[in-house]
Amino acid sequence: MSSPREFVLTLSCRDTKGIVHAVSGALFEAGCNIVDSQQFGDVLSSDATGLFFMRVHFEVPPALADPAALEALFAPLRERFAMELLVHDLARKPRLLLMVSRHGHCLNDLLFRCHSGQLRAEVAAVVSNHPDFAELCASHGVPFHHLALPAGASPQAKRAQELQVERLVAEQRIDLVVLARYMQILSGEFCGFLKGRAINIHHSFLPSFKGAKPYFQAHERGVKLIGATAHYVTAELDEGPIIEQDVERVDHSRSPEDFSAVGRDVESVVLARAVRWHVEHRVLLNGGKTVVFR
Repeated sequence: MSSPREFVLTLSCRDTKGIVHAVSGALFEAGCNIVDSQQFGDVLSSDATGLFFMRVHFEVPPALADPAALEALFAPLRERFAMELLVHDLARKPRLLLMVSRHGHCLNDLLFRCHSGQLRAEVAAVVSNHPDFAELCASHGVPFHHLALPAGASPQAKRAQELQVERLVAEQRIDLVVLARYMQILSGEFCGFLKGRAINIHHSFLPSFKGAKPYFQAHERGVKLIGATAHYVTAELDEGPIIEQDVERVDHSRSPEDFSAVGRDVESVVLARAVRWHVEHRVLLNGGKTVVFR
């Protein structure tokens, strides 16, 4: 006997009565089994959007084991509540494109998590503006694309390189681009192309310590907390909707190198959490914020 097919439904719409009843009722009438359901209405705070969000993990009978059939099932609900509604087939592993420059800790962490099965996703390719991690990617059987950008490259040269990445995203059917310490500022056109499907990681010292060696700058100032932020990429540099953050405590006994080591660990963990929640369809955009169903 084959295992039941599993899907995840995510939706957002204006908060109103009857949404949960309508969704669960449609699934029940179709013979589906709800495994897990979470919902949130953003209606209480002063900056509330008035939107309702829902994630439902469910099993389907054989007759519905097809995304097109499920789309037809939910079409009346989409129209009735003016929903933004997506159906995700859990049998398909999301495909990732990782982008990196010369700091490989986040790249190495994600490659290991995917290879070991801790992260249910497939790394389809790695892109870098430096050749440093070609052998690391080869050891994992992942194609490595060195798309060089010389120092002081013109905006035209940078855009030409981005177009190469865009072609790779289309050819490889990429679901998510991860900037795993990719140290290049992206153009507005590229950010628009990747809207809602690109995640970045950076230290949480911004804007205090910009530029080279931020952890050494933090050490000079006697910082007591080291943090990292993972967020969706937007044209506004490092200001996209935040998915996850974390901190580690440090003190005067730590060297600048210790600060950097702690920072690498925090960045790797925070980015891995954000990527996991995205590929498990747990993150929904709520204006400039996110709703994360953990």
